[in-house]
Amino acid sequence: MAESNLQNTQGLNAKLKDYMQLTKFTLSFTVVFTCVICFLLVPNNGYNFKMISLLFVAGMMVTGSANAINQAAEKKSDALMKRTANRPVASGRMSQQHAYTFAAITGLLGVLIMWYFFNTASALLSLFSLFLYAYIYTPLKTKNSIAVLIGGIPGALPCLIGWVAGFYNEPINWTGGWILFAIQFIWQFPHFWAIAWVAHNDYTKAGFKLLPSDKGPTKFTAIQTIMYSVLMIPIGVLPYYFGLTGIVSLWILLISNIALVIQSIRLYKEMDAKAARRVMFSSYIYLPIVYLALLADKIPATIH
Repeated sequence: MAESNLQNTQGLNAKLKDYMQLTKFTLSFTVVFTCVICFLLVPNNGYNFKMISLLFVAGMMVTGSANAINQAAEKKSDALMKRTANRPVASGRMSQQHAYTFAAITGLLGVLIMWYFFNTASALLSLFSLFLYAYIYTPLKTKNSIAVLIGGIPGALPCLIGWVAGFYNEPINWTGGWILFAIQFIWQFPHFWAIAWVAHNDYTKAGFKLLPSDKGPTKFTAIQTIMYSVLMIPIGVLPYYFGLTGIVSLWILLISNIALVIQSIRLYKEMDAKAARRVMFSSYIYLPIVYLALLADKIPATIH
C-alpha cells in the first residue's frame, strides 16, 4: 500500500512537472508579474487582493495557453534542440492533441475571467495576444527574422492588458498603458537577441531565424542591440514626463538603461557568447528593478 501511494505521488509530481514545462511556468510568471505591476500602476487603483489574484490566475491561463500551443506546434523543432528536447510534447510524454486541448480550455477560461471580472477591452487584448503569439509569431520563426518584431507585440501586451484591466470601475485612460507597453516592447530586442546569440547553434538546427543578420551573430546584430538599448533611454523618461511616476524612478530607469547600453557595447567589442550572456542576464534583472521602482514611485493621481 505504501509503495502504491509513493508511485501515485511520483506520478502526480511528474504530471505536474510536465504541465509546468508545457506552460513555461517561470516565463509565464515573469510575464504575469509585469501585468500585475502595470495593473497596480493605474493611478486610482488600490491593492485589491481579490482582483490581483484573479488577474494573476487569468494571466497565467492565457500565457500558459499560448506557450502550450507553441510547444505543440514546435514538437519536431523542439526535439532537435538540446535545451528543449525534454519538453513533454517534444519528448513524447504528452500528445500534441492533449496539449492543444489543454491550451484551448485554459485560454478560454483566462479570457472569460478577464471579460467577466475586469472589462471587455482587457479580454479582447488577451485573446489577441494569445492568437498573435501562437498562430503568427510561432510559425513565422522558421520563415523570417521579422518574427522577433511580431513576437515583441504579444510579449509587451501584458503591460497594456494589466493597465487596461485596472480601469474595471471607470473609463479607460490609455496613455500610461501605451507607455508601459513601449518600455517592454523595446526591451525585448536586446534581451531576445542576446538569447538567440547564445543559443544560435540550437536555433539553427531547428531552422529558426531569429537574429537580424542571416549570417548569425555578427557586428550588425551587436549594432542593432546597441540601437534598441539606446532607444530605451528616452522611452524610460515617459512615465515621469506624463506624471505616472516620480523623479526617483526616473533616475533608476536612466541608470538601468545606461547599464544595458554598456553591456550591449561590450557585446559589440568582444563579439562572443560570454558578452551576449551579460546582455541576457542584465536584461533579466532589468524588468523587476524597473517595474518595482515604477510601482514604489507611483503618483496616485490621474495622469494628464
